[in-house]
Amino acid sequence: MSKVNPRQIAVDILDRVEKGGYAEPLIDQALSQGEFQNSPDRRLLTQLVYGTLRMRGRLDWYLAKLYQGRVEKMEPALRNLIRTGLYQIFLMDRIPGHAAVDESVRIASKRFPGRTGLVNAILRNAIRQAGGIAFPDFEEEPIRHIAAFHSHPEWLVERWIEAFGVEETLALCQADNENPSICLRVNTLKASRDEALAGLTADGYEARPTAFSPDGLELLHSPRPIRENTAFGKGQIQIQDEASQLVTRLLDPAPGSRVLDLCAGIGGKTTHLAALMRNQGEILAVDIHANKLNDLGTLAKRLGASIIRGRAADATADLGPDCHERFDAVLIDAPCSGLGTLRRNPEIKWRLTPEDLTGCTGLQRALLDRAACYVKPRGILVYSTCSIMPEENEAIVRAFLNTHPDFQLASLPEGIATELIDSVGIFRSFPHRHHTDGFFAARLRRVIS
Repeated sequence: MSKVNPRQIAVDILDRVEKGGYAEPLIDQALSQGEFQNSPDRRLLTQLVYGTLRMRGRLDWYLAKLYQGRVEKMEPALRNLIRTGLYQIFLMDRIPGHAAVDESVRIASKRFPGRTGLVNAILRNAIRQAGGIAFPDFEEEPIRHIAAFHSHPEWLVERWIEAFGVEETLALCQADNENPSICLRVNTLKASRDEALAGLTADGYEARPTAFSPDGLELLHSPRPIRENTAFGKGQIQIQDEASQLVTRLLDPAPGSRVLDLCAGIGGKTTHLAALMRNQGEILAVDIHANKLNDLGTLAKRLGASIIRGRAADATADLGPDCHERFDAVLIDAPCSGLGTLRRNPEIKWRLTPEDLTGCTGLQRALLDRAACYVKPRGILVYSTCSIMPEENEAIVRAFLNTHPDFQLASLPEGIATELIDSVGIFRSFPHRHHTDGFFAARLRRVIS
């Protein structure tokens, strides 16, 4: 059997991402094939894919200075190969420059036999010019500097500067390019946090309690993938970002209550709701994609959450009179741009356009309007996104409250850290402030008119 080549597989994954795929499942698929027995090779593959995606803007700036043609006209697969070479040269300390060149040329000889000279010339020129390629001046051109050096699209940097200011935007973009730790949610239907932590420690994992979520653990070291751990197989833990865990807690569902999760997806928050309810009551999980509900069913079985009932339906359409004013609490974890999750999903920033945001907001308004009729008088409605964009968040809630006088902002439950609550009582988390994904959540109560 020939030795696996993590650099070649990284380029292949980047090609598939550029065609619409997502890095995480593609990496997981590659690592699960059994060919990667060597931990350094596993780490190199993961770092090359995520690092090249996160720093693509800076790498393309380098490439534009080193290549005499137009970068955007270069064949995408060839461009991805050169990007990985540049990433190794400029941003990986442990790989000698000549090794990055040699491996890239070797891959090019198989995939692009007529372009090996070009690959060799660009990468060797990169070594010669390392440290000598200038970027736009931060003080004079903050948008162009942040976009190029900190690797975000210019339109997005401009939007964030308008919303948060230059310094906050700089810190946010820097945080987006960091490698996030894996966060776990302890499934309290099967273990306490102390029990789960003790079990992980005994198995050679290093973890610590999260700063904000009482159900969370931050994984600091893994001797093997967490999905191969005994506690994961037993349903004691689930991978879930800390901010996502806190959004679920905003519903504060009592055991025995009726809860509607209107955009349930594969069920991370749905199963957390079941745990908070001690598996007592009823949860109706709705999603337009039946395959996601199948995944939710598999997850619920592993976690022992038996109170969840799935329904495949379009959540912008009426679920029927049997659902009207029936639920004590309704969660809308709305489809959104995902711009709060760029640490974990860096490909989003390169495929999203300003026009895509407009499409998101139309759907978000429709979902929130539809959800209102399902909430009992004095019941709770939580609207959340994994976005930090004002047009997807406070603008949606403001428009809803203006047209639904029977709802008002409700105070957040006890236990939510004050630094996660803004001046009007809305939940917000940011990668650069809280070291979590960026989430927004508003807790609304239906009042008796």
